[in-house]
Amino acid sequence: MRVHIGPRAVSDSPTGRTMPAGARSAVRGGVLGNFVDQFDIFLPIIALAPAAASLYGTEDMATNAGLIFVATLIGRPLGAAIFGPIADRIGRTTTTRITIGGVGLTTALIAAVPGQNLFGSGTLLTILALRFLGGIFIGGGYTAAVPLAMEWTLPRRRGLVSGLIMWMSPWANASIAALVFALLGILGPDRYSDWGWRIPFVVGALMALGMVEYYRRNVSDSPIWTRAAKASTPLRDVLFGPYRRQLWQVFVLMSGMWLFTNMAIAVLAGQLKAGGQLSDQDVSFAMLCATVVSALAMAGSGHLSTLTGRRSFFVGFGIVSAVLAPTVYLAVFREAGGPALVLLVAALQVVTVSVYGPVAAYLTERFPTAVRSSGYGVAYSLSIVLPALYPFYLPPLQRVLGEHLAVAALLALAGFLVATGAFMGPETRSRTGIDAVGTAGAELS
Repeated sequence: MRVHIGPRAVSDSPTGRTMPAGARSAVRGGVLGNFVDQFDIFLPIIALAPAAASLYGTEDMATNAGLIFVATLIGRPLGAAIFGPIADRIGRTTTTRITIGGVGLTTALIAAVPGQNLFGSGTLLTILALRFLGGIFIGGGYTAAVPLAMEWTLPRRRGLVSGLIMWMSPWANASIAALVFALLGILGPDRYSDWGWRIPFVVGALMALGMVEYYRRNVSDSPIWTRAAKASTPLRDVLFGPYRRQLWQVFVLMSGMWLFTNMAIAVLAGQLKAGGQLSDQDVSFAMLCATVVSALAMAGSGHLSTLTGRRSFFVGFGIVSAVLAPTVYLAVFREAGGPALVLLVAALQVVTVSVYGPVAAYLTERFPTAVRSSGYGVAYSLSIVLPALYPFYLPPLQRVLGEHLAVAALLALAGFLVATGAFMGPETRSRTGIDAVGTAGAELS
C-alpha cells in the first residue's frame, strides 16, 4: 500500500527493508527533541543551584529547590492528559510543535525573571509558576514526538532508535553540567549568581524554538496514524476503558525504572558528597563518567531488546538488577576513592538506568495507534510521581535499615517492579508492524 505524504508517495509497509521517506526526519526529530526536553528538565536542578541564594534567599534553599522540582512534577501528568488526546486526534506533528514551543517559551521567560533584590519573593513564585506550566508542555511533549518517531521506524530498527532517543537524557544532563562548569569558570561565582545563570535558560529556549522550526519544515505524521481510525475519547479509553490494564502494567514497570533513577543518581551523588568520601569535583567527575557509560548502555539495551523481545529483556534485566544493583551500590561505599570507585559508580548506572533503552519502543508497542499518544504520555509521566516522593519515605526507612542499606533495599524493589511489570504484559518482539504489536497487547491484557 502507498499513501501520499507531502510531495511524494511513500510505502507504509511495516516490514519494509528500507526506511520510508520522511522516517529519517521523524527519527532525527525524536532524538533531538528528547535532548531538548531533557535539557529543560535538568536545567533548574543544575543551572540554578549555584545561584540559589541570590534567587530565593539564604533560608530554606533546599526546600525552595525542591518546590521547583515538584512544580514540574505535578505539571507533567497533567500535560500528558491534556496533549495525549490532542495528539491522537489531530496529529503527533502539530502537537509536537505546540509542546516544544511551549517549553521554549516558558524557559525563555524564566531567563527574564527579575532577581530577588528587585522582585522579592515574587522571583520564586514566578519561577514556580513557569516551571509548572513548563511541566505541562514537557509532559505533553512525551505524547507526540517519540510515538511519531516509533511509528515511522522499521520494526527491526525500533529498539535501536528507542535506545538512541533515550540516551539523550544522560547527554542532556552532562551538557548542562559542562555548560554551568564553564560559565562558573569564565564569570566567577558572583557574576554567575547575578546574571550568568540566565545563559543556560536562553540556550535551552533557543534549542526548543529551533526544534519547532525543524518539525514545521521536515516532519509529517506517519502513514500509520494518517490511515488509522481516530478514537473519540482516547484518554478515557486508556484510564478506564479497554486499555486500562496496559496502563497499569506499564505503570508498575516504569515505577521501578524511576526508582532506579532516583536511587542510583540523585541519592547516590548526595551521599557521596555528604559522607565526605569524595570532593565536589570528584563526585562530578565520577557521575560524568557514569553518565557516558550509561548513555552507551542505553543504546545497546534498546537494540538488544529487539533480539530478545522487550518482555524477556525487562524481566531478565529486573531479576539481575534486583541482585546486582544493591550489591554494586554497597560496594561503592566500601571504596575510599580512585579509579575503582569511578568504575563501580559507572557499573551501577549500567545495571540500573540502562534499562531505559527499550522504553520508547515498548510503550509505543503497548498501545494501538488510536490511543497511543494518550497511553504513552500518561504511563510515562504518571509513573514518575511515587518514586519522586522518596524524600518522604527514604529517611524513615534509613532510620530502620541504615543509611546505605535502605537505598540498597529500594534498588532491589526497583528491579522487582521492573521484572513484575514486564511479566504482567505480553511479549513484544517487534518483527511485525507496530499496530500488530499493539493489538496483540490489547488482546493479551
